[in-house]
Amino acid sequence: MKQLLKALNMIRQCDKRCFWLRIFYVVMQSVLPLVSLYILKYLVDGVTTGEVPVVMGVEMSVYWCLGAFCLIFLLNRLVGVLSGVNTDVMQQRLIDYLSDKMQKQSARLDMSYFDNPEYHDTYHRAQQESSFRPLQVLNGFMNLLGSVITISGIMVMLLSASGWIIVVMVLAVVPSFIVRIIKSRKIYAWRRNTTQDYRRTNYYTALLGGRDFAKEMRTFGLAGHFRDKFVDIRLRLVKTLIKISRRLAFYDSICAIVETAALLFVTLFLIKSATSGVITVGAFVMLFEAFRRGQTAMTGLVSAITGLYDNRLFVGNLFEFLDLEPTITSPKNALSFPKVVESVEFRDITFRYPKMERDVLSHYNLKAQAGMVTQIEGENGFGKTTLLKLLLRLYDTNEGQVLVNGVDVREYNVKELRRGIGAIFQDYVRFYCTAEENISFGDIDHYDAERVKYVAKLAGADKYIERLPKGYQTPLGRMFDDGEELSMGQWQRIALARQLYSDAPVLIFDEPTAWMDVPSRERFYETLEMLKAQKKVIILIKHV
Repeated sequence: MKQLLKALNMIRQCDKRCFWLRIFYVVMQSVLPLVSLYILKYLVDGVTTGEVPVVMGVEMSVYWCLGAFCLIFLLNRLVGVLSGVNTDVMQQRLIDYLSDKMQKQSARLDMSYFDNPEYHDTYHRAQQESSFRPLQVLNGFMNLLGSVITISGIMVMLLSASGWIIVVMVLAVVPSFIVRIIKSRKIYAWRRNTTQDYRRTNYYTALLGGRDFAKEMRTFGLAGHFRDKFVDIRLRLVKTLIKISRRLAFYDSICAIVETAALLFVTLFLIKSATSGVITVGAFVMLFEAFRRGQTAMTGLVSAITGLYDNRLFVGNLFEFLDLEPTITSPKNALSFPKVVESVEFRDITFRYPKMERDVLSHYNLKAQAGMVTQIEGENGFGKTTLLKLLLRLYDTNEGQVLVNGVDVREYNVKELRRGIGAIFQDYVRFYCTAEENISFGDIDHYDAERVKYVAKLAGADKYIERLPKGYQTPLGRMFDDGEELSMGQWQRIALARQLYSDAPVLIFDEPTAWMDVPSRERFYETLEMLKAQKKVIILIKHV
């Protein structure tokens, strides 16, 4: 229940006005049909007996009863329309609210989470549920409230005939309640246990339909192979789900028979009471309709309770993700990152990635001084790129220290530390935004159009950017309309310009010329000499 109340409070915070309106509409939609049913009794009695109906001590003609009945019908319909608009607004606000929370949470977590398959399972479950589960929780509470109001009113009506009718109505839905609880538990367990299967199908879908994979998928004829894998998993998932569904459908059928028997028993009892003159025709119509609606309301109550139980299980996935905490944070009295850096040192570093059995770096030492180019060379897997990640505190060392100006990087404010280190990764990101945005992302908080052009020239990217249809305002990549695709070498120079735009005192280049032609490489090394003259700490990572 704690998780459900937590989800309900989150929904309320999303849009308080819509939340309280939703409650008002639910109450109105529960009360108005009861009032309509009450007036129907007097309308039928007035028609069948010809006497003037007396409603709550006031004489009302049949036509006044009919008018009141139609007015309540209209009000109920209008409330339904307004409730539908409110639900649509609430749903969109909730999607935006939760998307924002999910994105913020993902952005604040450490890189170590992304190396853990369990994290990806958690994220997948949260992502799958976040778009609709919280709204279902709200709907569940509202349905519960509406059902309670409806059932309370109906019980008052049925008591005028016999208390046994209420007992029968309640007992008839007990089997259905038990079956639905069992179904919720089985479906939840099945989905949690098949999370990785669903993630695999998403991955195969991306391989088959993604642009980044298209060349090799076609060159090596892999489409059939991965489609077969996709189909195998889907067949297995569907087979298991159908097996669960068929088994529970049998019990649902038994529940339907029990509810039908209850309806038959109560209807016969009411017919006997009406024919013997114990109740009027109007009372018969009211009580019969009340019991029928009572059964529907009881079914709705069972659905609301089991739905909340079901959503409690699933909404836990969302909070499981939102409750994750980063381990790499700034200390309480964090130091500001220095504007002038004299040295960067890796002192007796030992590091292994989470859940790996071997060290990537073991007692490694290196010192880089300002105004010099410090080269790190090694074979693949040597740990060169890992040094960059440790300096940026994407990970923390297992042993040893990473020092900037002789101070452990764990003493600095994390955000300032990362701003003070300009990095170009070997697997740099190609942002499908304009050329200008791609470069200015190097320091997102300080936009300078002239500096964008200056660093583009330093990186050797200015000439081909200026030849693009809209120059620096041209969208890059073919993901969206009007985008222009670049070669890998051109993308690499864009990434280099992004790094230089940061104007950071520490610059790390991870294989920065891997995709460049000879003239571009010469231009890069000229830029490197200029940066040396600016007394920056420069670390150049190269393969051997």
